[in-house]
Amino acid sequence: MRELLESGGPVLWVQLVLAFLGLVLILERLLFFQTVKSSVPDLLRGLQVHIAKQAFSEALYEAGRERGPAARVAHSVLVRHSLPRTNLCEVAEESVKIEVPRIERNLRTLLAVAMMAPLTGLLGTALGLLDVFGNVVEVGSTVAQATLARGIFESLVTTVVGLAIATASYGFYLVLLGKARSLLGDLERTGIEMVNLIMDAREQVDVVLMREQVAESVSRRASKQS
Repeated sequence: MRELLESGGPVLWVQLVLAFLGLVLILERLLFFQTVKSSVPDLLRGLQVHIAKQAFSEALYEAGRERGPAARVAHSVLVRHSLPRTNLCEVAEESVKIEVPRIERNLRTLLAVAMMAPLTGLLGTALGLLDVFGNVVEVGSTVAQATLARGIFESLVTTVVGLAIATASYGFYLVLLGKARSLLGDLERTGIEMVNLIMDAREQVDVVLMREQVAESVSRRASKQS
């Protein structure tokens, strides 16, 4: 193992730094997605009870008590519940956009690690081959062939390490990107559902008020006729 590290030269140490950086980024993102993991249907059901009663203070408290980006989107819409539907939709969209940088943070850096690792491997291999062929003096002799074979083997170490780092990094990048897209979909759904819940609650209030006005008008006519 020590011989392989020495044969890889400075390029191999750069690859080890990339591997460590990729591992840190992967662990940070996995911990983030595990922390913000929440059940959007449960959140919406809990808020629906308060919104249907026009109890927006209780709904705001419930949304503020929950953790995660979905609760923050719901809270942003509830704060401005008196706005028209078009404005509420804009508020929901803006709230989701605010969460995008937090969700996609470090993903591009992880992708950069996956792209740079194989390039450093090729660089290390090329430098190693240049050194090997530069030291070969007697072409065709047994010693030169053995030295050439060992040098080529050692120079390929950086390529193997680079490909291994790139494969692992890109694989986790795709997994984390899928989690990010899924979370953004949940946030968009939360914003749309919150707007619909608020609009439905308004329509119910308007229907009740209309019924009360009709009943009051009928009672007035009845009292006049009597």
